Amino acid sequence: METELKSLEEKVHNLVRLYQDTCIENGELRQQLADTSAKNEKLTEKIHIAASRLEILLSNMPDNE
Repeated sequence: METELKSLEEKVHNLVRLYQDTCIENGELRQQLADTSAKNEKLTEKIHIAASRLEILLSNMPDNE
């Protein structure tokens, strides 16, 4: 009975440790996702600006007909 309780105690301890590790990892992943989303938003904005500039340049080019 004593060994069974000891084994159960170790399993519960391991489960708690794994849960805590998972919580920490989830927090880190959430932060990485937020950072990546912010970078993606900035890059998307830069693409839109570049596309607008290209459209302006193309509209100002003379026609060679």
